[in-house]
Amino acid sequence: MLSDQGAMSISTTQFVILGVAAFALTGLLTWPVRALAIRIGAMDAPNLARKTQAEPVPYLGGVAIALGITIITLAAVFVGGIKSGDNAGQLKDLALTVLLPALALGVMGLFDDLRSLSPWPRLIAQSVVGTVVAFVIVNNGTVGTPFGNGGVVEQGVNLASGNWINTAVTIFWIVGICNSINFFDNLDGAASGAVAIAALGVFVIAFDRGQELVSALSIVTAGATIGFLMWNKSPAKIYMGDAGALFLGIIISVATIRLNPGIVPTWKSLTIPVILLAVPLLDTCVAVFSRLARGLSPLTGGKDHLSHRLVRAGLTRPQAAISLWSTSGVCAVIAVAIYMYPDSLGSLLIGGFAIAWLSALALFLRTPSQD
Repeated sequence: MLSDQGAMSISTTQFVILGVAAFALTGLLTWPVRALAIRIGAMDAPNLARKTQAEPVPYLGGVAIALGITIITLAAVFVGGIKSGDNAGQLKDLALTVLLPALALGVMGLFDDLRSLSPWPRLIAQSVVGTVVAFVIVNNGTVGTPFGNGGVVEQGVNLASGNWINTAVTIFWIVGICNSINFFDNLDGAASGAVAIAALGVFVIAFDRGQELVSALSIVTAGATIGFLMWNKSPAKIYMGDAGALFLGIIISVATIRLNPGIVPTWKSLTIPVILLAVPLLDTCVAVFSRLARGLSPLTGGKDHLSHRLVRAGLTRPQAAISLWSTSGVCAVIAVAIYMYPDSLGSLLIGGFAIAWLSALALFLRTPSQD
């Protein structure tokens, strides 16, 4: 299973090959997908106040991302001489908790891209998928850092109530990250770059912990998103759309849920996924709090995200993207450092990060929400 630890049957070289293959395949697939989007008129036109591009841009890039990650991830199961008996279980586990849910939300996102859905059906679909995934993960005991001991009976005390806490937190995390990645996809390359960096952070920790399929999934995700970034960086030739954002939301949320840093006390392990995705989470909090303060629905669109505020502060769009990528990179380094030095630096780094994140939240909320 993805959270299993032990000796790696996939070598370092093979992991590199997986990442490069995902990069190349996704990059190659983006070209025909872009051509198809232009042909059928699937274009994101600058016809709304929140659209900042100068010209229409095709937005079916999520199809290329989903195909690239799915094809290479399934191939990864058969890399490294894994026993055939294990393959069936791993494929079932991988399909039920990652690929099928991601593809399901990706298809809904694709329909939204082509036909447009109102916010509530999207949120309901995300909640349903998140609930199914959470129950499978928790019941299989594959939450990387569970609260309590789940359903284990210890010293005659049934601790099954911990399962409900783990399930609720897992649902909240999956739905929250799906929306955060979707919200963060408001600037050329912002979401794809942030997911790539977070996935690389997951890979470093999972690889060191011997979590083979978490490592494979994360390196493939990083490779695929970087391959797409070659087309998506400013000026973007294609957008990932809701299909790509929701697909990646499931992938990266499940990867971080099943990551097991193994740090004691548990609360230090729990901070690592949050820090890895701190920038998209900050963007979501800034947009949501700002809208609530102005009496607007959090589900409405607007030019009140981090990227918009950075541009209003004087940065160009490419500079804003680089700033967001750099901050995501710093967060990934902090997360890895907490994992590597939990006793000597863990508390200090977590405390410093919390102060910096809250300060950034306050600072961005004080900047203008509109032009």
